[in-house]
Amino acid sequence: MNAIVIENTAIATVDAAGTEHASGHLIIEDGLITAVGPGPAPEGALPDRAQRIDGSGCLATPGLVNTHHHLYQWATRGHAADHTLFEWLTDLYPVWARLRPEHVQAANTAGLAWLALSGATTVADHHYVYPAGQAADLVDVQIAAAAQIGLRLHLARGSMDRGVSDGGLPPDHIVEDLDAALDATADAVDRHHDRSPGAMLQIAVAPCSPFSVSTELLREAAALARDKGVRLHTHLCETLDEADYCRRVHGCDPVEYMDKVGWIAPDTWLAHAVHLDADAQRRLGAAGTGVAHCPSSNARLGTGLADVPAMLAAGIPVGLGVDGAASQEAGHLGEELRQALYTARQLHGPHAMDARTALRLGTIGGATILGRDDHLGSLEAGKQADIALWDLTGLGHAGIADPVTALVLGPAAPLRLLTVAGRPVVEHGELRTADTAALARGLAAASANLREAPRA
Repeated sequence: MNAIVIENTAIATVDAAGTEHASGHLIIEDGLITAVGPGPAPEGALPDRAQRIDGSGCLATPGLVNTHHHLYQWATRGHAADHTLFEWLTDLYPVWARLRPEHVQAANTAGLAWLALSGATTVADHHYVYPAGQAADLVDVQIAAAAQIGLRLHLARGSMDRGVSDGGLPPDHIVEDLDAALDATADAVDRHHDRSPGAMLQIAVAPCSPFSVSTELLREAAALARDKGVRLHTHLCETLDEADYCRRVHGCDPVEYMDKVGWIAPDTWLAHAVHLDADAQRRLGAAGTGVAHCPSSNARLGTGLADVPAMLAAGIPVGLGVDGAASQEAGHLGEELRQALYTARQLHGPHAMDARTALRLGTIGGATILGRDDHLGSLEAGKQADIALWDLTGLGHAGIADPVTALVLGPAAPLRLLTVAGRPVVEHGELRTADTAALARGLAAASANLREAPRA
């Protein structure tokens, strides 16, 4: 039996009541949380041969949930640093067309390692560039990388079938045939989707965006996802350019368009949703459609400030996402807590969002939009033991009395421990599942290779 007891730590459970303990304990047995409460663990409740961890000076929270990422982009960080989204995509599509399994392997392992060090235990990765002949291989590479690092992966199998010649944005040579994209997505679900409560791997159906995907693919993808019983994901309302594109091509705004093709539903989550009017917010809230809020990426690309307080007021489930590392080079999920709070206050002033709401977005909020809130996202008995133990004893957090405020508003906190299903992934600020120096060398080599190869 694998058992860990964490004691003497502040705890923010992020349960429905917002329960917190100034000094409490957690007991983990066989990958599950079996007890959480104030004070030291009762002697009679201690498992045999349990590892005991003194969490003095720390804050225990649920592991963070990253609801939107593009791990392959870790190999192209720093490109097109001053571009708009459409300029950025136009510049990078030809580079991504050269992706090979070795590039994706280096980018995925390095990116997942960094996310673990930033407190993430679950990562939704949206990969939508599949050069000819690479589709199945790249899916297998992504899955192997997540298994190596030890994080839960929600692989959102992306697709694009609308190239420039059909009025889309991507070059024709990197889009897939509609039937091939659907068949490959169905194959990924059939081979890999795990429906168990402790699933380390789940698959979502994820055509890329309204400006790179045909109406037929969107409709067929929705039908496929519902036939297979999996979730739907795409980008939406990220920029005003996208809104203009939808009105010009489809005669309506992006949310209306996605509603027409069957996507505005509780099994869907949308990345960004920066530009939503009140009617769109009401429509998404009524449907229970989720949003992955990516505040640092939105700032990096200058796309705008997503109005999360208004979304929450409208009943929209919201989680946090880092987004692709080529549009958010820091790639630190813990820092998105602070950035989400700042973005809300930029829109509505100092009362718009507090630190605990930001923490909810990064934990139970993300678990909810991934359909995993029964098992992930809060520290409660019976849930998966995905736990972040943040060390707040250093100079950067000294003197901040409230530990949740210290975590959210202070500098990035190191991890004394990060567990996924009770297995240590990070201990004392160091990754235990891979050699980070070797990962850095591999990523640097892959990035150089992509920069130097002739453009496709």
